[in-house]
Amino acid sequence: MSQINYWLDKRVIITGGAGFLGSFVAKKLAERGAPDILIPRIEYYDLTRHENIFHLLEDAMLPIGKRPRHLQPVNLPTFQPSNLSTFRPSNLVILHLAARVGGIGANREHPADFFYDNLMMGVELMHQAWQRGVGKFVALGTVCAYPKFTPVPFREDDLWNGYPEETNAPYGLAKKMLLVQAQAYRQQYGFNAIFLLPVNLYGPGDNFNPASSHVIPALIRKCLEAQEHGQEEIIVWGDGSPTREFLYVEDAAEGILLASESYDGADPVNLGSGYEISIRNLVEMIARLTGFTGNLVWDTSKPNGQPRRRLDVSRAEKSFGFRALTPFEEGLRQTIDWFKQNRK
Repeated sequence: MSQINYWLDKRVIITGGAGFLGSFVAKKLAERGAPDILIPRIEYYDLTRHENIFHLLEDAMLPIGKRPRHLQPVNLPTFQPSNLSTFRPSNLVILHLAARVGGIGANREHPADFFYDNLMMGVELMHQAWQRGVGKFVALGTVCAYPKFTPVPFREDDLWNGYPEETNAPYGLAKKMLLVQAQAYRQQYGFNAIFLLPVNLYGPGDNFNPASSHVIPALIRKCLEAQEHGQEEIIVWGDGSPTREFLYVEDAAEGILLASESYDGADPVNLGSGYEISIRNLVEMIARLTGFTGNLVWDTSKPNGQPRRRLDVSRAEKSFGFRALTPFEEGLRQTIDWFKQNRK
């Protein structure tokens, strides 16, 4: 259950707060009454650069009237400065959601970029947060950090029992280093950093760019555009045999905030739905929901990726009461409807 009072004296930085997941987290935070929500934008704070992180934290420590215009609270209609009259760095919470992400194709084409950008922004941000006495740091990892042949369901204790699937290993390992850092800083400095491992997200507002999108938005776009152009088939990567688990973005946002409010442990925690579906069944479901009736052609020269993915989600429920609530097909319908209405 949400501890709404937790946020009333907090100042919150959401890196990636203007993005897909971050926008849902910011909205839920405002609904919880968080009085000062800050969203740094990349044009002002490129988090892969040491000096930009320094300036972000400098600016975030200032009273609202002395901050740059581009770092004003996003919840100004409900902003209550009286709640922050005694602000201290220990009242600052950082939700580090910013990441360079993409599907298999993007990871294969830009492995160095995925490794460097994700590692640099996370490691330096956590380090400077500790130096300034930030009260809590929530680091978001990725299911791609798990070994390629992890026993299903993936348990957090299996995280180090092998090398990740090759197509996204640089990304997965860069994110996993934040777990190492969080545990090391907790051990040596007593720094309260936690590490969450979400499965692939989907939902309204997802990235539908064919050059960088994940499987669900990519398939939705393919099916709808094939209908528009009178195409009788779509080509799908792999052979359809791998399985995946997906988490609706609003559920993910709720899980992150519940963990922020109630979890202060060193162990990583999975965030997932517990629902596993094969890529073949996923494609058929999306085709049905979008109304595409053509042929599905499997390009087996393209990689399948990890053979199976399904998380053990018991630790999240036990530690902070999180359970995904959105049925998968309903989440897909909402995602498709959003894309239809907003694609232009």
